[in-house]
Amino acid sequence: MKLKTLACMTLAILPFASSSALAQDTIKIGVIAALTGPFVNIGKPFEDGIKTWMKANGDTVAGKKIQIIYRDDGGSNVELSKRAAQELIGREKVSFLVGFSLTPSALAVAPVATQGKVPMIVMNAVTTGITAKSPYMLRTSMTMQQMTEPFGTWTAQNKIGRVYSLVSDYSTGHDAEKLFAKGFTEGGGKIVGSARTPLANPDYSPFVQRVKDEKPDALFFFAPGVEDGIGLLKAYSDKGLDKAGIKFLGVGDMTSDSPTLEALGERALGAVTVLNYSTALDNDANKTFLKAYADANPNSKPPTFVTVAAYDTMGMIYETIKKLNGNVTGDAAVKTLSGMKWNSPRGPISIDPKTRDIVQNMYIREVKRVNGKLVNQPIGTLKDVMPD
Repeated sequence: MKLKTLACMTLAILPFASSSALAQDTIKIGVIAALTGPFVNIGKPFEDGIKTWMKANGDTVAGKKIQIIYRDDGGSNVELSKRAAQELIGREKVSFLVGFSLTPSALAVAPVATQGKVPMIVMNAVTTGITAKSPYMLRTSMTMQQMTEPFGTWTAQNKIGRVYSLVSDYSTGHDAEKLFAKGFTEGGGKIVGSARTPLANPDYSPFVQRVKDEKPDALFFFAPGVEDGIGLLKAYSDKGLDKAGIKFLGVGDMTSDSPTLEALGERALGAVTVLNYSTALDNDANKTFLKAYADANPNSKPPTFVTVAAYDTMGMIYETIKKLNGNVTGDAAVKTLSGMKWNSPRGPISIDPKTRDIVQNMYIREVKRVNGKLVNQPIGTLKDVMPD
């Protein structure tokens, strides 16, 4: 009888022990992103970049199985972002939080990451200085300052003297407006007018008419979504700003390979943007990435800078796990990531150990037709731009 009872107890314990051992051999990464809604064009590339890295490099590192857990916050629902982080840390016991399509999401999660001592890696939100909101926050995307202030300087240096500024009316848009103006005016340029458009479903036509009436040398534009780029450039073309000699200057992926260039065709020719990536970059890491991306996502649209940020984030997490021999704690992971250098498809990048923000090249790109195809052709490089 005693032997039978002992045997039953042993059998009852075995599944629990197996589950515990499995948990110890797994490192979980929680992804908080806009997987539905108007900002899915940011969240979907997160998935594509993560899938690309893991298909090319496997799902095991330092003897640990890597498990990805996705949570959808729609991009702008900060309460949903916060609850997702609490659940991922409290119940799922993730070792890393990544994603964050927009700045409000990252800011909402910052105190949760701090309390849980879990590294959170921002793969898109670009508002300058947000890594200061948590000692556990790092960024692999870019900052608004990295793009706009040097772009303003470049604009002034390239015989564009008068610019009209048009941005989305939220914190990151305000940053873009201010920082571009700083670089541009310090370089000798003049902002001849400015306006802010609604964040949701803006009608760009009256704004563009206002720009045309002002007769500047160029229109400077920033908005968070590729659909905004399509809408603005359609209005820009329909109102004849290109024929009036008013150049288009955009921040971020306003001329994305897909869907913007596909949707606009010839109307996008000549548009100039600043960004940390172009599929047309000629380096070995980008060639490797583009092949891996095509293998992992055979039916997807071309990759974006967001895809690259997700791909790099996974690479840096894998490298961190290797350096820690699989023994990942929040403090040790942040220390390992801070100062890390990485050979990215976008060129050399590093994490500034002081700010935990990214240092990288920025590229001035012009939409050109190359070998019969519209591309964002790099025409200038701003090297090793600091985050602020």
